[in-house]
Amino acid sequence: MRALAAARAAFWPAASVLLVLSALFVVVAKHESRKLFVELQALERVRDELNVNWGQLKLESGYLASHDRVRSEAERRLGMDRPDPGHMAIVNLEY
Repeated sequence: MRALAAARAAFWPAASVLLVLSALFVVVAKHESRKLFVELQALERVRDELNVNWGQLKLESGYLASHDRVRSEAERRLGMDRPDPGHMAIVNLEY
């Protein structure tokens, strides 16, 4: 009987310590979770900004590479003109 009473007397303090430690770990885990969520939101904002920038760059690249723009820049900057049809030669390449 004394052994059972001694075991019960030792159980409750140990259980209380384990309960407090468990609660502290829950608080630490929740805090870490919130920190990581804030970091995730910041990274998602950066990703969205980069996606917008990428879309703008693709539009600009498409405009800069368009045939009409290249032709007009060649005429304006380099003084190039389309050759007369008599000065053109069509070359067929066969592989």
